[in-house]
Amino acid sequence: MDDINLHYRFLNWRRRIREIREVRAVRYRERLKRMLRDGDVLRYHGNSDEVGCFVAARPLSKRNRYFEVTIIETGVRGMIAVGLVPQFYKLDHQPGWLPNSVAFHADDGKLYNGNTVGQQFGPKCCRGDRIGCGISLDGEDGQLTVFFTKNGHEVGNVEIPASPDGLYPAVGMHSLGEEVLLDLNAEWGMEEDDGQMIVDSHEEDWARLHDVKVTGTLLEYVGKGKSIVDVGLAQARRPLNTRFHYYELEITDAGEKCYIALGLARRDYPKNRHPGWSRGSIAYHADDGKLFHGSGVGDPFGPRCLEGDIMGCGIMFPRDFNIDGGDDIDDWDFDGVAKPLEVHNDLYANNEDEDEDEGEDLEGRKVMVFFTRNGKVVGRREVALPVGGFYPTIGMMSTGEKVRVDLHPLSG
Repeated sequence: MDDINLHYRFLNWRRRIREIREVRAVRYRERLKRMLRDGDVLRYHGNSDEVGCFVAARPLSKRNRYFEVTIIETGVRGMIAVGLVPQFYKLDHQPGWLPNSVAFHADDGKLYNGNTVGQQFGPKCCRGDRIGCGISLDGEDGQLTVFFTKNGHEVGNVEIPASPDGLYPAVGMHSLGEEVLLDLNAEWGMEEDDGQMIVDSHEEDWARLHDVKVTGTLLEYVGKGKSIVDVGLAQARRPLNTRFHYYELEITDAGEKCYIALGLARRDYPKNRHPGWSRGSIAYHADDGKLFHGSGVGDPFGPRCLEGDIMGCGIMFPRDFNIDGGDDIDDWDFDGVAKPLEVHNDLYANNEDEDEDEGEDLEGRKVMVFFTRNGKVVGRREVALPVGGFYPTIGMMSTGEKVRVDLHPLSG
């Protein structure tokens, strides 16, 4: 009966995740007209009599409040606009021209706020200039403060009615040869008198960071990336529990090798080991699609993951699992002592686990760990829960790797 109930719950989870992803697939889709996109570069592709417009896939939010555009070429007239628009904005109009949109225009330095007539706002922008647009959350009820920057300095701000559906980053162009570099993951901080930058780094979400830089929700590998011991590790401050039992990452830059691993690990997991390689951990590896469970030898599990893919990991807890178990270890029902899993791959054999001799991990109840890719369940594995619980843990190991993490994607 327990197996039947577990299978039924697993099918429900698969359906719920699929439904969420289907909604997001429709909602989060970038739109562009009379423009060509090549990676992060946008180019005007019209006849200069018609506006070209790009609208990003996702709106600005509490966790992603700012974006930037760098002008590569001004083209014939430099009629480049940067701002925010509703999701289904008409793409044959410059941002800021229509109601519920606002934009800073590079050619005249004017602010357009739902009107084809602009107001003088800031300096004109030319080739090489960097234009930023962001939102501030300290506005009055029903109002949203939108600010604009040029080359890292704030130009000004304006209050507009907040949209329940969000406002989306937008770029407009209107003459031949215009070209910009788009950075939807840019971060913005206000300068203090001491010259330090204050950035909402979300570092409080992470208990351990090794060779990983946190910028907002973005994790960036900053290690050497030369050998098997150059692992960068990020481990969340809190373990998964019955309330928050699933998390995701999006591969925003695969780097040189896409040696990115998403999984769960015990609290004292060694910092120079990829999740899944050592005992008390399990992980889905993007570069080869294998599942590693306490061993340097992975099992074929799912497809490889590339830039733009979203990987997810969660736990299906038993129905009678104590929600307070993560905070009160003494309340847990431990079945015994698990022996360390032996590494069988010579490639990893010389990489000594720094905590290997500190004792064995007590393991408790069995839980079902599952992994997803782009909203679809890849597979699952029953594992023993370590003392203290399973902590979201991400590993990276090659230059240039970046991921954007959402520790609570199913909340709200």
